[in-house]
Amino acid sequence: MDRAEYQKALEQALLARAVWLEKTEFPKFKEEFRTFHTSFEALYKLLIQKKLINEDPYKQEAKMGEIKIPKSFSPEGDRMDQLTMNLSAYDNQLDFLVNFFQFSLDFLSLDNIKRILALVKYIDWAKFSTDTQSANTKAVVDVVNIARSGADPMSVNVINDALGNLNRCTGLIITYLKLASSFNREAYKLELRENITGAMHEATVEGIKKKFSTAMPGKPFYPDLAEELVKEDYSPSGNQLQNVILKQLEVPQEKPKAVKKVVSFKTTLLDGLLVISSVGTALGDIIPRMDENNQLFQNRKLTFMEKIREAFRQMLNKEPEPVIYEIEYIDSVKGTTVKEKLNFNLFRADLDKKLRSFVSLSSRGASKLENMEEKQLLGIVERAIRDAQSIHKTLTGLDEYFKAEVPKESRDRVKGIRPELGTIKNAIIKANQKRHEYSAQLEEEEQLKRLGVNPTA
Repeated sequence: MDRAEYQKALEQALLARAVWLEKTEFPKFKEEFRTFHTSFEALYKLLIQKKLINEDPYKQEAKMGEIKIPKSFSPEGDRMDQLTMNLSAYDNQLDFLVNFFQFSLDFLSLDNIKRILALVKYIDWAKFSTDTQSANTKAVVDVVNIARSGADPMSVNVINDALGNLNRCTGLIITYLKLASSFNREAYKLELRENITGAMHEATVEGIKKKFSTAMPGKPFYPDLAEELVKEDYSPSGNQLQNVILKQLEVPQEKPKAVKKVVSFKTTLLDGLLVISSVGTALGDIIPRMDENNQLFQNRKLTFMEKIREAFRQMLNKEPEPVIYEIEYIDSVKGTTVKEKLNFNLFRADLDKKLRSFVSLSSRGASKLENMEEKQLLGIVERAIRDAQSIHKTLTGLDEYFKAEVPKESRDRVKGIRPELGTIKNAIIKANQKRHEYSAQLEEEEQLKRLGVNPTA
């Protein structure tokens, strides 16, 4: 091929490649990044719950508009402060990429690819050990090892699952970044050909650079790519190099679809139960704190009338009066504030039952769940979600009540539960996603049946 023929063939190959990347690969790329973020978030929140790092009070105020790499860890600085700020910034960056960044060729420029790669490698999840040479990784390894030491089985599972997913996702994300990078490199060289070297009989890197700012204003100049272009279009080995590039840009042919396996809708429901079971871990941390807060409130200085009532109760050997707290919370449906009188003792007893119920869902391999019909599992998922929503609502109001009503001199002793409430809320969202996913799968199967298509064929 002469240079004009190659330029045309390259343009056609890039157009086909772009469609394939946008439709097939980049949606999978974003899902892997979503899993990467979810896994890190689970680890991050666990470290906060275990008080191995602090919750960043300014986390929600951080403005996200571009990809930035968090600061590196320094052995000289305070470890907890650095972990608190750096991991908060890291979580914010991952959240920005998943929820606001566009996984498309327009946004996956060579510079952005470089930043995303640096962000993914900020902590070396593939070599996550004390032998690492990375100061960032070493700091996180140390604190995770502390969290793992003596932890309950559920926390150990959270850590192991998160690290496993982060390691797996890192490799896949790097693969997708390489796909985007190789496309952009060839697209950049095509622009050089169209704007600068197309009319040149001979081209050099220096000659391209001289014309670059005028021909392609506002774009960065990459001398290594200009050098590749010169070799491909003007060197004796050019045809061979061009053929290699066109071969690399070929869109993979879809393999004939195998017989579709029966979709295990039950697996989706079991995944939902596994997700919502994390409420049990949160409740295990919340209950003793609520007990301490209740005791702190009950031990406050009694009023004269309260002392009289207590004296009469003891004289008559009556049962203790119920502990009633008037809490407030937001009705998520109406968006209005609701006041409720909460019988703490009854609520506390119910929390113990709910804790056991959620913990019982955590064993994925439990034959009792595996052997249930889908309708039974769906009922359990929906009930668990309703229970979690009710618990979250009441605990939110109770947490605010204790913080506001405990005497000022004792407020620094009130135990907060914000991270645990975040865990419960996150579990509700993800379990609901699984429930909706199950419903969508079921609806799709029903539609195929109505059309006369065998969904298992």
